[in-house]
Amino acid sequence: MTAFTKANNYFSEQAIYNNEVVSPQRLFDKTWKVLYRDYYEPTLNHQDWYRWKRRYHGKLKTEDDAKVAIDTMIASLDEPYTRFMSKKDYEDLTTSITSKIYGIGVNIYSNAGKIEVFNVIPSTPADIAQIKQGDIIAAVNGKDTNGMNISDVAALVRGPENSIVEITLLRNGKKLTKKIKRKEIKIKNVKSSVIDNHIGYIQIISFMGGTTPNEFVEALENTKNTDSMIIDLRGNTGGLLDNAVFIANMFIPQGEIVEIIYRNGYKKSIEANAVQPILTKPVVVLVNGASASASEILSGALKDYHKATLVGRKTFGKGLVQKVVPMPNRTGLNVTIARYLTPSGTDINKLGIKPDIEVGNEFDFFLNTNKKDIQLEKAKAILNDKD
Repeated sequence: MTAFTKANNYFSEQAIYNNEVVSPQRLFDKTWKVLYRDYYEPTLNHQDWYRWKRRYHGKLKTEDDAKVAIDTMIASLDEPYTRFMSKKDYEDLTTSITSKIYGIGVNIYSNAGKIEVFNVIPSTPADIAQIKQGDIIAAVNGKDTNGMNISDVAALVRGPENSIVEITLLRNGKKLTKKIKRKEIKIKNVKSSVIDNHIGYIQIISFMGGTTPNEFVEALENTKNTDSMIIDLRGNTGGLLDNAVFIANMFIPQGEIVEIIYRNGYKKSIEANAVQPILTKPVVVLVNGASASASEILSGALKDYHKATLVGRKTFGKGLVQKVVPMPNRTGLNVTIARYLTPSGTDINKLGIKPDIEVGNEFDFFLNTNKKDIQLEKAKAILNDKD
């Protein structure tokens, strides 16, 4: 069985599936073994791990039986990041890594039980079909979405490339029905622009996608004629550590970027490579309470080496490393295998990273409200030397 590791935290390989088909009992036993072997805390929360084998031996007959038993066993670890992934959950994860989905190109959210469009990606089937921000998705292929959760509606909208999906919309009290051909939707994890004519603004939405390093390099090219830079990590909950290390390495010429501490105290230092050119522009990094994991690895390294000024709110505080193991029946296991320290040796788990300049905010960058983004304004003031 091949595993890949994620920092939500540290990844080494592309996601793969385990196509082995096993019984519910065998799936439980294999999950038990991976946790016993790989979980970062060798006492497994100070318990007799064999008790779970004894408890469920010969009792698991269905997939639901296995899932309940596995979830109960994992809950005994009392740690929020280790989790069993159903076939659908695992497929969603691999979609995030490959940055490929097949759908129509809308971002949705739940508003008072209604599924509302808050963004339409340009040049996608939804854009061509003239779906608009604020439209309510009332039904998908005739299935009423009222009261459904977002992930279930998204699953209905997605489907095989070039297949047709029927979307029923409510717009200004009128019902519209559109038949739309699904296409591959390329997920952009990095956005860039130039503000005040001389400041490069780069927002990293997620570190999950395998294309994030290339997208960041493209963003640098788009902002190359600027004399300073804002990197916006607000709301970025993490992704692949390799991506965070790659970007940190563009500012840090040598030294340790992050230290990983595995089970039984084994340590692995991830060092900067001597890449050229090293970026030397003044940098402000925007962070908030939703900046986590790989975002904290990047911001922590830049802060420790004094390569950037951190502005905003204290980060989330996720200092643990997960490995994603492809399990039989095309399921997966996200298991915590290590913790990490910033270059200065700081353990940020449950503590977060305190910004150099703490600034609250009224702006909701998820829904693009019109309120003033005072954190961004502070970053601009610093770089414009108007502080």
